[in-house]
Amino acid sequence: MIRTALVIGGGIAGPVAAMALQKAGIDAVVYEAYPSQADGAGGGLTLAPNGLDALDVIGLGDLVRPAGTPTTSIVMQDWKGKRLGEFGNPPGVPPMQFFYRSDLYRVLHEEAGRRGIRIEHGKRLVGAAETADGVTARFDDGTEATGDILIGADGIRSTVRRLIDASAPDPSYTGLISFGARVANPGVPSTEGKMPMSFGKHAFFGYQVLDETSAIWFVNLPHAEPLSAAEARQTPASEWLPLLAAKFAEDRTPAAQLISRTDPADLLIVGSMENMPRVPVWSRGRMVLVGDSAHAPSSSSGQGASLAIESAIVLARCLRDLPCHQALAAYEILRRRRVERVIKETTRKNSSKTAGPVGRVIFALAMTIFTKLAKPEKMAWMFDYRIDWDAPVAPALQAA
Repeated sequence: MIRTALVIGGGIAGPVAAMALQKAGIDAVVYEAYPSQADGAGGGLTLAPNGLDALDVIGLGDLVRPAGTPTTSIVMQDWKGKRLGEFGNPPGVPPMQFFYRSDLYRVLHEEAGRRGIRIEHGKRLVGAAETADGVTARFDDGTEATGDILIGADGIRSTVRRLIDASAPDPSYTGLISFGARVANPGVPSTEGKMPMSFGKHAFFGYQVLDETSAIWFVNLPHAEPLSAAEARQTPASEWLPLLAAKFAEDRTPAAQLISRTDPADLLIVGSMENMPRVPVWSRGRMVLVGDSAHAPSSSSGQGASLAIESAIVLARCLRDLPCHQALAAYEILRRRRVERVIKETTRKNSSKTAGPVGRVIFALAMTIFTKLAKPEKMAWMFDYRIDWDAPVAPALQAA
């Protein structure tokens, strides 16, 4: 049985996986490539009700919820500010919760530390060697660590994914580069829990005004060539902001105003947005993927972090109940169908963001018609997912 685990990646999925493993009686250590904690870094993300319900399973939900802000619905608009449609969760389903990534990161890392879970920084994985009863990770600082299993929670550009399968797919460029920011003095009325998203003449804009002293916004800007975060940051924030504001100068939305009120120090330059193709191999021997390294939905889905949390907890259940190879097979059976269904339902959005003027008009018309026909209850399956921690995982799942 599995008694020790090496978790590669200290973002969101890594600490959650370590705490779930601890609940399952498995001692886990998290190894993070960056030399220090990422306090204050990163933009925003959304946790869906299913993600928060999953956190409840390992006693994290009530710790996390106070750091979030409800997003009751998404309001789609065209560049004129005309409302195309509004999408909320199905009746009876709690709203999505918006989090600054740094706040969620802080809560998870503090709680992991309180529970006695070790997180080592400056540990960039470069290789791994397996034996019959363990796996040894090698890091670029020359150190090594050995455990019963190695879990790759190292994101969309996962090193573990490549170690498991040398022919594993790489993420693909969506044709968009992304930016985001907090605004301390938005000068725009509260959106009352709603997040308007606008298909502008030249770029896509989303925002939520939390109160008179706080707002967040993001931009998806069509760009012919991919631009890494490092490449994008070669242009200073003080130059990006007027360039971005100019893209929305013709739009009748608050986009240009919110961008112009942004302090350059608060601009998050993300660079290329990427989609992850289907990953055919999730595990090999004593190595397995979890979260974005295995299944990264479009950033437009609002489900990326929630799916990662679900998978981390399901993996811990499987490792609790079954020998290694049976556990990893059961884990994939329990998770692959669901995550690929969510990805299929939510990856159609980015193509509309890169459409030209004619495409945007067609999309606006289609959105209006779709909104009139849509039935939110048909999406309840996405949010109703529950993990029964106490239910044993049966090896018969291998044949399911």
